[in-house]
Amino acid sequence: MLIVTSIFASLLTAIYIKLALNVINLRRKSKIPLGNGGLADLEKAVRSHGNFSEYVPIALILMACLELNGAPWWLVTIYGITLSIGRLFHAIGIKQEPESFNNRIRGMKLTLNTLIALIVTNLGWVIFKLI
Repeated sequence: MLIVTSIFASLLTAIYIKLALNVINLRRKSKIPLGNGGLADLEKAVRSHGNFSEYVPIALILMACLELNGAPWWLVTIYGITLSIGRLFHAIGIKQEPESFNNRIRGMKLTLNTLIALIVTNLGWVIFKLI
């Protein structure tokens, strides 16, 4: 069973929906059905949503692999927490006025470091099991 991954997939999907609704609401308000119409707020919302959708799925796949291969629940939970915090930092950093580049950097560092740790842990876990 993928209990931990399921919990984080659900929580992260709730954040994804919130980011999507931000884009939809700005499109309706601005009457811009496609693109950003030169509006900085819409561009920021689109990129925040897009960036989230670019990184979260692969992280969840790696978390699921780890969990399916028998890693302890607490290890998968640590990765889920760091990924979630990273994605929140990034989204908040983009939305802040003025934009907080430091929060975006923190968010990307947490996200990328989580992905790297998931790669290393998955490979290590599988190699250890094969030996």
